[in-house]
Amino acid sequence: MVFHVITIFPRFFEGPFDCGIVGRARESGIVDIRFHDLRECTTDRHRTVDDRPFGGDEGMVIKIEPVFESLEKIRQTWPGKKTRTILLSAQGRCFDQAAAARWARCDEIAFICGRYEGVDERINTYLADDEISVGDFVLTGGEWACGMIIDSVARLLPGVLGNEASARHESFQPGPDGRAGILDFPHYTRPAKFRDWAVPEVLLSGNHEAIRRWRRGAALEKTWKNRPDLLDRAGLSIEDRKFIETLSSARRT
Repeated sequence: MVFHVITIFPRFFEGPFDCGIVGRARESGIVDIRFHDLRECTTDRHRTVDDRPFGGDEGMVIKIEPVFESLEKIRQTWPGKKTRTILLSAQGRCFDQAAAARWARCDEIAFICGRYEGVDERINTYLADDEISVGDFVLTGGEWACGMIIDSVARLLPGVLGNEASARHESFQPGPDGRAGILDFPHYTRPAKFRDWAVPEVLLSGNHEAIRRWRRGAALEKTWKNRPDLLDRAGLSIEDRKFIETLSSARRT
């Protein structure tokens, strides 16, 4: 899979994509990440990529011409491939695990890293397939968001994790019915007791059914505490709903 990153700071990515799972995926050829310096697609001697907004306002706006030229070069080999062009912007739809799973089925993805006050809106209207944010906060540039999204998508590609089964029970994974997932259950490892802090006895019992029930309950409780909004969209069983009601009742008392 090929990721294209359009940015005015290609050096921003030196290091992060050379480490860990993504670094190994690049070395093995499963993932190819290519960086495109937006300033190389300018025509003036100052290599200008931004200008003041029409109508008057503070800050600068990324111009459409260099982004268009950069995408034109990238898209020369795209006919016949499954591709996506993503504009990274604080005004975009929030990125989630479902989007990561969809994009992992692409052949190539191009990311446009916004900067300053944003980009000329014609980039979003005519050049991008999606306008995406990574949360309800503002970053200094789309490079931070781009790194997060590439990591999230790349780890879903066959052969990247090495053990794809390890991703089946992660937070946000959709259930068998395709509905949104909940948070992962808590994990413990050796030692079984540290100071006065012990691992739940059920995890040491060897009773797989009891462990399954405990993990489901613990995952529901963590979701109820930290991300109750996920419960409204998740495919919960009658048993799950009864368990959540006991948590709510305990809080009321």
